[in-house]
Amino acid sequence: METQVKNKLIERYTTIRKYSEELVRHLNTEDYIIQADTHVSPIKWHLSHTTWFFETFILESYKPAYKPFNPAYRTLFNSYYETLGSYHPRNYRGLISRPTVSEMYEYRTHVDSLIIELMNSDAFNTDMSSLIEMGLQHEQQHQELILMDTKYNFSFNPLYPSFHSHGEVNKEQSKMKVPDLIFHRVEGGLVEVGHNGEGFSFDNEGPRHKVWLESYTLANRPVTNAEYTAFIKDGGYQNPEYWLSDGWNLVKNEGWEKPLYWIEKEGVWFYFTMFGLQKINMNEPVVHVSFYEADAYARWAGKRLPTEQEWEHAMQEVIIEGEFMEANLFEPTDVYTEKKFDKAFGDVWEWTRSPYVPYPESKPLDGTLGEYNAKFMSNQIILKGGSSVTPQTHIRVTYRNFFHPHMKWQYSGIRLAGRI
Repeated sequence: METQVKNKLIERYTTIRKYSEELVRHLNTEDYIIQADTHVSPIKWHLSHTTWFFETFILESYKPAYKPFNPAYRTLFNSYYETLGSYHPRNYRGLISRPTVSEMYEYRTHVDSLIIELMNSDAFNTDMSSLIEMGLQHEQQHQELILMDTKYNFSFNPLYPSFHSHGEVNKEQSKMKVPDLIFHRVEGGLVEVGHNGEGFSFDNEGPRHKVWLESYTLANRPVTNAEYTAFIKDGGYQNPEYWLSDGWNLVKNEGWEKPLYWIEKEGVWFYFTMFGLQKINMNEPVVHVSFYEADAYARWAGKRLPTEQEWEHAMQEVIIEGEFMEANLFEPTDVYTEKKFDKAFGDVWEWTRSPYVPYPESKPLDGTLGEYNAKFMSNQIILKGGSSVTPQTHIRVTYRNFFHPHMKWQYSGIRLAGRI
């Protein structure tokens, strides 16, 4: 393999691995072990699991006579790979105080040094390079999860702790006016969607294929907090005609009446952010809504959610820029542009109405990594575009994020679509 290509990958490996640690450097030791619910994980687990990925898939495969840092970690930090044997139950991750945080960082340092040593050896080849890139993309997914899970874990604390203070100065309300909501016509026909095979993609993104789309309209920007508040005030959570049956059951049984993290005090809306409790900026995109809420809002507004194919087709030529993790704000902003499709990338993941299913002729990866995506293609809904906690270098127009329709803790928002 060319030295320049290898050096670039080593630099990328070092940068991404260090960024995971930089991301959490403001946290205290106690913050690393909280697990507020079974759908989130402790920060210490995320940092250990991403290291386990490189140890298991790279070092055990390519380093002769490799001895694991700790044989018990193979089970403890295995997430869900059945073909690798047993794994520690997800709902018990917050009960584990050992290894300590310092031991976890020793584990990361140990594995990192051996991975770099391996990349600088004669054993380095194209197959190893592909696995390392997969591991880095995996690490970036967990960087986003670290922020999502920290926010969720902190939200149960009546002290409303801040993740760190860096973003507080920058996250001031702008003087900009929210652009009027405009629906642009998008021509349909026989179009192509999916990854074309150039550069990295996950196995669920391809192959590129043709689909037929009727012409449709798509909003120029996401739905704002002000617009969603109008839905609440108009009885949106009290009117079953806007809701799918499963969503309405959750409204009744779980007492849903607002997005996650919203708190009303004396008629004023606040919400919990990565920087503590703040008054809601009504000009920002609404965030932390479930698919059911997004769909109900769309019905109330006389519109609908786009399909993933409609969203991807409309955004094919849109430049990937916007509010991402690297800005260290970790929340949507009220800064808008005059672009045709503003905030298409970054700020909030945008719900589609499409189920997470395989593309025609798609094939999972061979071996254990075939478990990475394909086995979750059931009862989940596609989101597109990335959010303010997504690494910008990680997102693509073909990227298919997916969550169960009732989940809210991801940074999910709404872009409306309509018929011609």
